[in-house]
Amino acid sequence: MTPWWKKAVVYQVYPKSFQDSNGDGIGDLKGITFRLDYLKKLGIDAIWLSPVYQSPQVDNGYDISDYEAIDPQYGTMADMDELISEAKKRGIRIIMDLVVNHTSDQHKWFIEARKSKDNPYRDYYIWRDPVEGHEPNELKSAFSGSAWKLDEKTGQYYLHFFADQQPDLNWKNPILRQKIYDMMNFWIDKGIGGFRMDVIELIGKDPDKLIRENGPMLHPYLQEMNKKTFGSKNLMTVGETWNSTPKIAEEYSDPGRHELSMVFQFENQSLDQQAGKEKWDLRPLNLGELKKVLVKWQTDIDFNHAWNSLFWENHDIPRVISRWGNDQEYRIQSAKMFAIILHLMHGTPYIYNGEEIGMTNYPVKSIDEVSDIESINMYNERLKAGYDTQSLIHAINVKGRDNARTPIQWNNAKNAGFTTGTPWLHVNPNYHQINVEAALKDPNSIFYTYQKLIKLRHNNPIVVDGDFELVKGTVEAVLAYYRKLKDTKWLIVANLSGQKQHFSSTDKVTDQIINNYTDHSNLTNLTLKPYEAFSVKVK
Repeated sequence: MTPWWKKAVVYQVYPKSFQDSNGDGIGDLKGITFRLDYLKKLGIDAIWLSPVYQSPQVDNGYDISDYEAIDPQYGTMADMDELISEAKKRGIRIIMDLVVNHTSDQHKWFIEARKSKDNPYRDYYIWRDPVEGHEPNELKSAFSGSAWKLDEKTGQYYLHFFADQQPDLNWKNPILRQKIYDMMNFWIDKGIGGFRMDVIELIGKDPDKLIRENGPMLHPYLQEMNKKTFGSKNLMTVGETWNSTPKIAEEYSDPGRHELSMVFQFENQSLDQQAGKEKWDLRPLNLGELKKVLVKWQTDIDFNHAWNSLFWENHDIPRVISRWGNDQEYRIQSAKMFAIILHLMHGTPYIYNGEEIGMTNYPVKSIDEVSDIESINMYNERLKAGYDTQSLIHAINVKGRDNARTPIQWNNAKNAGFTTGTPWLHVNPNYHQINVEAALKDPNSIFYTYQKLIKLRHNNPIVVDGDFELVKGTVEAVLAYYRKLKDTKWLIVANLSGQKQHFSSTDKVTDQIINNYTDHSNLTNLTLKPYEAFSVKVK
């Protein structure tokens, strides 16, 4: 029997920016519950809920101080229980964001751990003595600077792969692991639908050997987690793995290995950065490379024994139509094109909140407008290194995480209907034109393309189970592929560029499936319009 999550479409909610119910400028759980009917109309099966646990909010909730409490800015545990219950009534599961590579430095475990070297909680974290008066080694934080922070009281350094205030947990400690499994079971008992696992590839780290990702104990830890928590339940699990290859992804998601349902892989995310450098070091996207990576993750995975996720955006990744499409003249067409090619591929698709109405990046003019800690740290570090302000702001406008975090644009009222107060992050001024209310009124809107794609997945086994086959010989800017199941064959064609492109096929069209411009009954010598995409049934 096919697991439910293979047929599902998952919608990521970034709670802080989704819907404010009490006028404090911050989205909350009651706001999400209020919008469930909208998500039901879209047709999604599950909500991936970014962290709502108690947190000092240094990294917008990915620094957790209590895993079994709701942060007051989002509401109460009763609000959480209501969200789970009301979502379930609408056939929607809640996927909790699980952050177990690190905690906040305000977590009771770390508060205790830093009291003394012989504290019972000391070994919950990773501590090392100084080496010649300096950091133990050259490991770097993802948020700039060293991954080691000196704790003045005990004279040792603790490891943090992200902010100073996010100390890494020591997964070698079996007592710590059991505490995590107990916490996961606490949430499973509440009736959630599964977990999205933040930077899960880091839990097997061996800092003394400079090993961050894919350490030797990573998979044994996941197998233990599976056995002690979700393994016997009908739950979905997806791991965030920035350094996966198709073969590594198979190790995570092969049902016979008893680890995860699937992983997020990010190979396409480095295509517009300079080789060997950081994400801020930009280069133009090569469409041929984008095609190659998309196809690789369809053909190099054995879908009989593994699974894959499909996504363009999330809370860490800017809006795809601003980044690789055209968010002005062809905003609607490019948004629909990205949706069509992704949702008809093999794997489970994820929609990031606002993607379904074609929300765009919001460029800032100065660092004073930036909220994201990663962007601010990069800016300050590179400013000291001699970079000019203009180039740094440009990089933030292209790749900064605030781009994806601007409040959801519900209507053209003040603050886009997100809040009656002052929003925690600037609202994109284009909300007067781009908003949910306008999208729902327009039968040709991006929203209804997403709704149709979800229905296609639910109603056509070929989308879930069909084989993927690339159409070879197309021009660089055109991606074309077949999905095949038994005697059924669908052709999907997309112009990835803003220029007209040529495409020709001898296939005979027997039915129209979806498009963002017009039907095509004859595939011979087509001139594809900018960002045109369509799917037809052929023989």
